[in-house]
Amino acid sequence: MTYISKYLEEVVTIAESISLEQIQKLADIIAEIRKNKGRLFFLGVGGSAANCSHAVNDFRKLVGVESYAITDNVSELTARINDEGWDTCFEKWLKGSVLSDNDAIFVLSVGGGSTTTSSNIAYAIDLAKRRHAKILSIVSRDGGWSKIHSDVCVLIPVVSEERITPHAEEWQGVVWHLVANMLKENVDANKDLR
Repeated sequence: MTYISKYLEEVVTIAESISLEQIQKLADIIAEIRKNKGRLFFLGVGGSAANCSHAVNDFRKLVGVESYAITDNVSELTARINDEGWDTCFEKWLKGSVLSDNDAIFVLSVGGGSTTTSSNIAYAIDLAKRRHAKILSIVSRDGGWSKIHSDVCVLIPVVSEERITPHAEEWQGVVWHLVANMLKENVDANKDLR
């Protein structure tokens, strides 16, 4: 039971130290995007890509925001990787979707992207900046390119070097579920977001 207890203690530590202010800002920006009829484009690789697909469902169905996960279209994504390269596959997809200043990219990533790791996220962030789209992220470690450039970054604290990835990916789910359900309940009750 030692491993189980330790893991769950780490989950509690994260819950007690995550920034409530950043989560509120995340909800506020998404509410504004919905009001302006903008779109959310979710970006992630590996387990975070699977989280992106699930998050799209929640933000479309529960919150009423037009949302997409770039990795859901495997045919287009792999064609872009094959023909144009890994670095620009997300950026070119966003260009094809005519990313605008009414939209946001929403990065779910363990490390947040950099010029050497998950560079496709870094290139997409650079495009979002040029297009004046909002940049939202839920990341861990030092936050990478996402933390540096996001309008809102929910940083999942590192409480165990051995379990950075599972904690980052599980907390992506906790945070987006919290925000989506908060926005849904406020829409259902016709309340202010606070």
